[in-house]
Amino acid sequence: MPHLDVTRFRLPTGPRADLALAGIVLVLAAVAEGQRLGSNRDATASVIGSWFLAVAVCAALPLRRRRPVAVGWFTVVGTGVYYLLSTVDSPLVVIPIAALYALAARGRIQASVAMAAVMVIGVGTGVLAGTGDVNGTAVFMLTGWLVAVVALGSMRHGRVAYAEEEARLRATQERLRIARELHDVIGHNMSMIHVQASSALHRLHKDPGRAQEALTAIKQSSKEGLRELRATLGVLRQVDEEVPTAPSPGLSRINELVSSASRAGLDVRIERSGTRSPLPAAVDLAAYRIVQESLTNAVKHSGARHTVVRLHRGDRELTLSVQDDGPGAARAVHGGGSGIAGMKERARALGGTLSAEPGSAGGFVVRARLPFSDHHEPIGGAVDDQDPAGG
Repeated sequence: MPHLDVTRFRLPTGPRADLALAGIVLVLAAVAEGQRLGSNRDATASVIGSWFLAVAVCAALPLRRRRPVAVGWFTVVGTGVYYLLSTVDSPLVVIPIAALYALAARGRIQASVAMAAVMVIGVGTGVLAGTGDVNGTAVFMLTGWLVAVVALGSMRHGRVAYAEEEARLRATQERLRIARELHDVIGHNMSMIHVQASSALHRLHKDPGRAQEALTAIKQSSKEGLRELRATLGVLRQVDEEVPTAPSPGLSRINELVSSASRAGLDVRIERSGTRSPLPAAVDLAAYRIVQESLTNAVKHSGARHTVVRLHRGDRELTLSVQDDGPGAARAVHGGGSGIAGMKERARALGGTLSAEPGSAGGFVVRARLPFSDHHEPIGGAVDDQDPAGG
Protein backbone atom coordinates (compact mmCIF):
# COMPACT_ATOMS: atom_id res chain seq x y z
CA MET A 1 0.00 0.00 0.00
CA PRO A 2 1.56 3.35 -1.00
CA HIS A 3 2.41 5.81 1.74
CA LEU A 4 0.29 8.97 1.85
CA ASP A 5 2.01 12.08 3.15
CA VAL A 6 -0.82 14.38 4.18
CA THR A 7 1.63 17.23 4.79
CA ARG A 8 2.07 17.46 1.02
CA PHE A 9 -1.66 17.92 0.50
CA ARG A 10 -2.46 21.37 -0.82
CA LEU A 11 -5.76 22.88 -1.93
CA PRO A 12 -5.54 25.21 -4.94
CA THR A 13 -5.40 28.71 -3.43
CA GLY A 14 -4.23 30.96 -6.27
CA PRO A 15 -6.29 33.87 -7.65
CA ARG A 16 -7.52 31.81 -10.59
CA ALA A 17 -8.48 28.94 -8.30
CA ASP A 18 -10.44 31.37 -6.10
CA LEU A 19 -12.32 32.76 -9.08
CA ALA A 20 -13.00 29.29 -10.46
CA LEU A 21 -14.28 27.99 -7.12
CA ALA A 22 -16.44 31.07 -6.54
CA GLY A 23 -17.88 30.80 -10.06
CA ILE A 24 -18.74 27.12 -9.73
CA VAL A 25 -20.39 27.57 -6.32
CA LEU A 26 -22.32 30.59 -7.57
CA VAL A 27 -23.67 28.69 -10.59
CA LEU A 28 -24.75 25.76 -8.40
CA ALA A 29 -26.38 28.15 -5.93
CA ALA A 30 -28.23 29.85 -8.80
CA VAL A 31 -29.50 26.50 -10.06
CA ALA A 32 -30.73 25.57 -6.56
CA GLU A 33 -32.44 28.92 -6.09
CA GLY A 34 -33.97 28.64 -9.55
CA GLN A 35 -35.48 25.30 -8.62
CA ARG A 36 -36.88 26.83 -5.44
CA LEU A 37 -38.44 29.68 -7.42
CA GLY A 38 -39.95 27.21 -9.90
CA SER A 39 -41.69 25.26 -7.16
CA ASN A 40 -42.88 28.34 -5.24
CA ARG A 41 -43.60 31.56 -7.17
CA ASP A 42 -44.45 33.39 -3.96
CA ALA A 43 -40.81 33.10 -2.78
CA THR A 44 -39.47 35.55 -5.41
CA ALA A 45 -38.28 38.14 -2.87
CA SER A 46 -36.61 35.47 -0.71
CA VAL A 47 -34.89 33.91 -3.73
CA ILE A 48 -33.58 37.30 -4.91
CA GLY A 49 -32.27 38.09 -1.42
CA SER A 50 -30.60 34.70 -1.11
CA TRP A 51 -29.11 35.04 -4.58
CA PHE A 52 -27.53 38.44 -3.87
CA LEU A 53 -26.20 37.14 -0.57
CA ALA A 54 -24.60 34.18 -2.36
CA VAL A 55 -23.06 36.58 -4.89
CA ALA A 56 -21.57 38.69 -2.07
CA VAL A 57 -20.10 35.65 -0.32
CA CYS A 58 -18.54 34.26 -3.51
CA ALA A 59 -17.23 37.67 -4.60
CA ALA A 60 -15.45 38.10 -1.25
CA LEU A 61 -13.29 34.97 -1.61
CA PRO A 62 -10.81 36.42 -4.18
CA LEU A 63 -10.22 39.37 -1.80
CA ARG A 64 -8.89 37.17 1.02
CA ARG A 65 -5.23 38.03 0.27
CA ARG A 66 -5.72 41.67 1.23
CA ARG A 67 -7.96 41.08 4.25
CA PRO A 68 -7.80 37.36 5.09
CA VAL A 69 -9.43 37.50 8.54
CA ALA A 70 -12.13 40.01 7.53
CA VAL A 71 -13.00 38.00 4.42
CA GLY A 72 -13.09 34.80 6.45
CA TRP A 73 -15.55 36.23 8.98
CA PHE A 74 -17.66 37.73 6.21
CA THR A 75 -17.98 34.40 4.39
CA VAL A 76 -18.85 32.59 7.64
CA VAL A 77 -21.52 35.09 8.71
CA GLY A 78 -22.84 35.56 5.17
CA THR A 79 -23.18 31.81 4.64
CA GLY A 80 -24.98 31.45 7.98
CA VAL A 81 -27.50 34.16 7.05
CA TYR A 82 -27.93 32.58 3.63
CA TYR A 83 -28.96 29.24 5.11
CA LEU A 84 -31.38 31.00 7.44
CA LEU A 85 -33.12 32.72 4.50
CA SER A 86 -32.98 29.89 1.94
CA THR A 87 -34.74 26.56 2.11
CA VAL A 88 -32.43 24.83 -0.39
CA ASP A 89 -29.21 23.00 0.33
CA SER A 90 -26.73 24.84 -1.93
CA PRO A 91 -22.95 24.29 -1.80
CA LEU A 92 -22.26 27.83 -0.53
CA VAL A 93 -20.64 26.38 2.63
CA VAL A 94 -17.62 25.48 0.45
CA ILE A 95 -16.63 29.18 0.35
CA PRO A 96 -16.02 29.66 4.11
CA ILE A 97 -14.33 26.24 4.24
CA ALA A 98 -11.88 27.39 1.53
CA ALA A 99 -11.32 30.63 3.47
CA LEU A 100 -10.61 28.64 6.65
CA TYR A 101 -8.03 26.48 4.90
CA ALA A 102 -6.30 29.54 3.46
CA LEU A 103 -6.16 31.17 6.89
CA ALA A 104 -4.73 28.05 8.53
CA ALA A 105 -2.20 27.63 5.71
CA ARG A 106 -0.97 31.16 6.41
CA GLY A 107 -0.53 30.45 10.11
CA ARG A 108 -3.70 32.20 11.33
CA ILE A 109 -4.72 29.16 13.33
CA GLN A 110 -6.59 30.96 16.10
CA ALA A 111 -8.77 32.90 13.67
CA SER A 112 -9.57 29.80 11.61
CA VAL A 113 -10.43 27.75 14.73
CA ALA A 114 -12.70 30.54 16.01
CA MET A 115 -14.54 30.71 12.67
CA ALA A 116 -14.92 26.95 12.56
CA ALA A 117 -16.34 26.99 16.10
CA VAL A 118 -18.87 29.68 15.14
CA MET A 119 -19.99 27.59 12.14
CA VAL A 120 -20.46 24.48 14.28
CA ILE A 121 -22.30 26.44 16.99
CA GLY A 122 -24.56 28.05 14.41
CA VAL A 123 -25.51 24.75 12.82
CA GLY A 124 -25.92 23.14 16.22
CA THR A 125 -28.23 25.95 17.30
CA GLY A 126 -30.35 25.26 14.23
CA VAL A 127 -30.66 21.62 15.28
CA LEU A 128 -31.69 22.56 18.82
CA ALA A 129 -34.20 25.09 17.50
CA GLY A 130 -35.83 22.31 15.49
CA THR A 131 -35.65 23.95 12.07
CA GLY A 132 -35.87 20.57 10.39
CA ASP A 133 -33.28 21.50 7.80
CA VAL A 134 -30.34 19.87 9.62
CA ASN A 135 -29.86 17.16 12.18
CA GLY A 136 -27.20 15.88 14.54
CA THR A 137 -25.54 13.84 11.79
CA ALA A 138 -25.07 16.97 9.70
CA VAL A 139 -23.48 18.76 12.65
CA PHE A 140 -21.13 15.83 13.26
CA MET A 141 -20.10 15.67 9.59
CA LEU A 142 -19.59 19.42 9.37
CA THR A 143 -17.43 19.35 12.49
CA GLY A 144 -15.28 16.58 11.02
CA TRP A 145 -14.83 18.48 7.77
CA LEU A 146 -13.86 21.70 9.51
CA VAL A 147 -11.37 19.98 11.80
CA ALA A 148 -9.80 18.22 8.82
CA VAL A 149 -9.58 21.43 6.79
CA VAL A 150 -7.99 23.43 9.61
CA ALA A 151 -5.57 20.57 10.36
CA LEU A 152 -4.50 20.31 6.71
CA GLY A 153 -4.02 24.05 6.52
CA SER A 154 -1.91 24.13 9.68
CA MET A 155 0.22 21.23 8.41
CA ARG A 156 0.70 23.08 5.15
CA HIS A 157 1.83 26.14 7.11
CA GLY A 158 4.23 24.01 9.16
CA ARG A 159 5.73 22.46 6.06
CA VAL A 160 6.24 25.85 4.39
CA ALA A 161 7.77 27.26 7.58
CA TYR A 162 10.12 24.25 7.82
CA ALA A 163 11.17 24.67 4.19
CA GLU A 164 11.86 28.37 4.74
CA GLU A 165 13.88 27.64 7.87
CA GLU A 166 15.84 24.97 6.03
CA ALA A 167 16.54 27.42 3.21
CA ARG A 168 17.77 30.01 5.73
CA LEU A 169 20.01 27.38 7.33
CA ARG A 170 21.48 26.41 3.96
CA ALA A 171 22.09 30.09 3.18
CA THR A 172 23.83 30.56 6.54
CA GLN A 173 26.02 27.52 5.97
CA GLU A 174 26.92 28.77 2.51
CA ARG A 175 27.88 32.19 3.90
CA LEU A 176 30.09 30.51 6.49
CA ARG A 177 31.69 28.36 3.81
CA ILE A 178 32.39 31.40 1.65
CA ALA A 179 33.75 33.27 4.67
CA ARG A 180 36.17 30.39 5.34
CA GLU A 181 37.22 30.39 1.68
CA LEU A 182 37.84 34.13 1.75
CA HIS A 183 39.81 33.85 4.98
CA ASP A 184 41.99 31.10 3.55
CA VAL A 185 42.58 32.85 0.23
CA ILE A 186 43.23 36.34 1.57
CA GLY A 187 45.02 35.24 4.76
CA HIS A 188 47.46 32.94 2.98
CA ASN A 189 48.41 35.27 0.15
CA MET A 190 48.53 38.43 2.22
CA SER A 191 50.77 36.72 4.77
CA MET A 192 53.13 35.62 2.04
CA ILE A 193 53.13 39.11 0.51
CA HIS A 194 53.85 40.66 3.90
CA VAL A 195 56.85 38.41 4.50
CA GLN A 196 58.20 38.95 0.99
CA ALA A 197 57.68 42.73 1.18
CA SER A 198 59.57 42.85 4.48
CA SER A 199 62.39 40.87 2.93
CA ALA A 200 62.50 43.14 -0.11
CA LEU A 201 62.70 46.28 2.03
CA HIS A 202 65.46 44.76 4.13
CA ARG A 203 67.54 43.75 1.12
CA LEU A 204 66.72 46.66 -1.19
CA HIS A 205 70.08 48.43 -0.67
CA LYS A 206 72.28 45.57 0.55
CA ASP A 207 71.27 42.93 -1.99
CA PRO A 208 69.20 44.39 -4.89
CA GLY A 209 69.14 41.03 -6.69
CA ARG A 210 67.47 39.25 -3.77
CA ALA A 211 65.12 42.20 -3.33
CA GLN A 212 64.06 41.86 -6.97
CA GLU A 213 63.34 38.17 -6.41
CA ALA A 214 61.13 39.06 -3.43
CA LEU A 215 59.25 41.65 -5.47
CA THR A 216 58.72 39.10 -8.23
CA ALA A 217 57.34 36.69 -5.64
CA ILE A 218 55.00 39.43 -4.39
CA LYS A 219 53.72 39.92 -7.91
CA GLN A 220 53.10 36.19 -8.33
CA SER A 221 51.41 35.83 -4.92
CA SER A 222 49.14 38.81 -5.49
CA LYS A 223 48.17 37.49 -8.91
CA GLU A 224 47.34 34.07 -7.45
CA GLY A 225 45.43 35.68 -4.58
CA LEU A 226 43.33 37.80 -6.91
CA ARG A 227 42.55 34.79 -9.10
CA GLU A 228 41.33 32.72 -6.14
CA LEU A 229 39.44 35.70 -4.71
CA ARG A 230 37.59 36.20 -7.98
CA ALA A 231 36.77 32.49 -8.14
CA THR A 232 35.42 32.51 -4.59
CA LEU A 233 33.38 35.68 -5.00
CA GLY A 234 32.07 34.30 -8.27
CA VAL A 235 29.99 31.84 -6.26
CA LEU A 236 27.90 34.78 -5.04
CA ARG A 237 27.09 35.80 -8.60
CA GLN A 238 26.26 32.37 -9.99
CA VAL A 239 22.49 32.68 -10.00
CA ASP A 240 21.73 32.91 -13.70
CA GLU A 241 25.29 32.62 -14.96
CA GLU A 242 26.96 29.62 -16.47
CA VAL A 243 28.67 27.13 -14.20
CA PRO A 244 32.39 27.97 -13.88
CA THR A 245 34.78 25.65 -15.69
CA ALA A 246 37.76 26.24 -13.39
CA PRO A 247 38.26 23.35 -10.95
CA SER A 248 38.09 23.89 -7.21
CA PRO A 249 41.41 23.96 -5.34
CA GLY A 250 42.64 20.53 -4.32
CA LEU A 251 45.76 18.57 -3.49
CA SER A 252 46.64 18.45 -7.18
CA ARG A 253 47.57 22.13 -6.73
CA ILE A 254 49.66 21.62 -3.60
CA ASN A 255 52.81 22.48 -5.58
CA GLU A 256 51.51 26.05 -5.84
CA LEU A 257 51.40 26.24 -2.05
CA VAL A 258 54.90 24.82 -1.79
CA SER A 259 56.22 27.36 -4.31
CA SER A 260 54.51 30.24 -2.53
CA ALA A 261 55.90 29.15 0.84
CA SER A 262 59.37 28.67 -0.67
CA ARG A 263 59.35 32.23 -1.98
CA ALA A 264 58.65 33.34 1.62
CA GLY A 265 61.75 31.47 2.81
CA LEU A 266 60.11 28.26 4.03
CA ASP A 267 61.49 24.90 2.91
CA VAL A 268 58.55 22.47 2.43
CA ARG A 269 58.82 18.72 1.89
CA ILE A 270 55.83 16.59 0.84
CA GLU A 271 55.58 12.91 1.89
CA ARG A 272 52.78 10.77 0.46
CA SER A 273 51.57 7.24 1.11
CA GLY A 274 48.47 5.12 0.69
CA THR A 275 46.30 4.13 -2.23
CA ARG A 276 46.31 5.76 -5.64
CA SER A 277 42.82 7.02 -6.35
CA PRO A 278 41.08 10.39 -6.51
CA LEU A 279 39.63 11.96 -3.38
CA PRO A 280 36.05 13.15 -2.91
CA ALA A 281 35.70 16.80 -3.88
CA ALA A 282 34.86 18.02 -0.37
CA VAL A 283 37.77 16.13 1.21
CA ASP A 284 40.18 17.30 -1.47
CA LEU A 285 39.20 20.95 -0.96
CA ALA A 286 39.32 20.69 2.84
CA ALA A 287 42.75 19.06 2.77
CA TYR A 288 44.08 21.76 0.44
CA ARG A 289 42.76 24.54 2.68
CA ILE A 290 44.14 22.91 5.85
CA VAL A 291 47.60 22.59 4.30
CA GLN A 292 47.32 26.17 3.01
CA GLU A 293 46.38 27.57 6.43
CA SER A 294 49.08 25.50 8.17
CA LEU A 295 51.78 26.81 5.85
CA THR A 296 50.46 30.34 6.32
CA ASN A 297 50.73 29.98 10.09
CA ALA A 298 54.23 28.55 9.76
CA VAL A 299 55.34 31.59 7.75
CA LYS A 300 53.41 34.18 9.73
CA HIS A 301 53.65 32.98 13.34
CA SER A 302 56.07 30.12 13.80
CA GLY A 303 59.27 31.51 12.34
CA ALA A 304 59.97 28.04 10.92
CA ARG A 305 62.61 27.27 8.30
CA HIS A 306 61.53 23.71 7.46
CA THR A 307 58.08 22.11 7.20
CA VAL A 308 57.02 18.55 6.40
CA VAL A 309 53.56 17.81 4.96
CA ARG A 310 52.54 14.15 5.25
CA LEU A 311 49.52 12.82 3.34
CA HIS A 312 48.13 9.29 3.68
CA ARG A 313 45.19 8.23 1.53
CA GLY A 314 43.41 5.26 3.11
CA ASP A 315 40.39 3.37 1.82
CA ARG A 316 37.93 5.47 3.82
CA GLU A 317 39.85 8.45 5.14
CA LEU A 318 42.62 10.88 4.41
CA THR A 319 45.06 11.67 7.20
CA LEU A 320 47.45 14.57 6.97
CA SER A 321 49.93 16.36 9.17
CA VAL A 322 51.89 19.57 8.77
CA GLN A 323 54.90 19.83 11.09
CA ASP A 324 57.32 22.76 11.27
CA ASP A 325 60.44 23.48 13.32
CA GLY A 326 59.59 27.04 14.29
CA PRO A 327 60.00 28.40 17.83
CA GLY A 328 56.83 30.52 17.74
CA ALA A 329 54.25 27.75 18.09
CA ALA A 330 52.45 29.51 20.98
CA ARG A 331 51.73 32.52 18.80
CA ALA A 332 49.90 30.33 16.28
CA VAL A 333 47.61 29.00 19.03
CA HIS A 334 47.02 32.25 20.93
CA GLY A 335 47.30 34.68 18.10
CA GLY A 336 43.58 35.57 18.26
CA GLY A 337 42.86 34.68 14.63
CA SER A 338 40.29 32.29 13.20
CA GLY A 339 42.63 30.14 11.11
CA ILE A 340 42.85 27.13 13.43
CA ALA A 341 39.14 27.38 14.29
CA GLY A 342 38.34 27.40 10.57
CA MET A 343 40.48 24.30 9.98
CA LYS A 344 38.71 22.47 12.81
CA GLU A 345 35.34 23.48 11.39
CA ARG A 346 36.29 22.10 7.99
CA ALA A 347 37.28 18.77 9.53
CA ARG A 348 34.11 18.59 11.66
CA ALA A 349 31.95 19.33 8.62
CA LEU A 350 33.26 16.10 7.08
CA GLY A 351 32.90 14.11 10.30
CA GLY A 352 36.62 14.23 10.97
CA THR A 353 38.94 15.68 13.57
CA LEU A 354 41.80 18.17 13.65
CA SER A 355 44.38 19.02 16.31
CA ALA A 356 46.85 21.89 16.30
CA GLU A 357 49.46 21.96 19.05
CA PRO A 358 53.15 22.33 19.77
CA GLY A 359 55.16 19.27 18.77
CA SER A 360 56.86 17.01 21.34
CA ALA A 361 60.24 17.69 19.74
CA GLY A 362 59.59 21.39 19.21
CA GLY A 363 57.88 23.29 16.46
CA PHE A 364 54.17 23.06 15.70
CA VAL A 365 52.06 20.17 14.35
CA VAL A 366 48.65 20.16 12.68
CA ARG A 367 47.06 16.73 12.35
CA ALA A 368 43.77 16.07 10.55
CA ARG A 369 41.64 13.02 9.82
CA LEU A 370 39.08 13.46 7.02
CA PRO A 371 36.81 10.42 6.55
CA PHE A 372 34.71 9.65 3.48
CA SER A 373 32.53 6.82 2.19
CA ASP A 374 33.34 4.40 -0.60
CA HIS A 375 30.85 6.12 -2.94
CA HIS A 376 31.79 9.68 -3.77
CA GLU A 377 32.21 12.12 -6.61
CA PRO A 378 35.92 12.61 -7.32
CA ILE A 379 37.24 15.79 -8.87
CA GLY A 380 40.30 14.22 -10.41
CA GLY A 381 42.85 15.21 -7.79
CA ALA A 382 44.78 12.25 -6.43
CA VAL A 383 47.01 12.23 -3.40
CA ASP A 384 49.81 10.58 -5.29
CA ASP A 385 50.29 13.27 -7.94
CA GLN A 386 53.91 13.77 -8.83
CA ASP A 387 55.47 16.63 -6.89
CA PRO A 388 58.97 17.78 -7.56
CA ALA A 389 59.10 19.41 -4.15
CA GLY A 390 58.03 16.30 -2.30
CA GLY A 391 59.46 12.92 -1.49
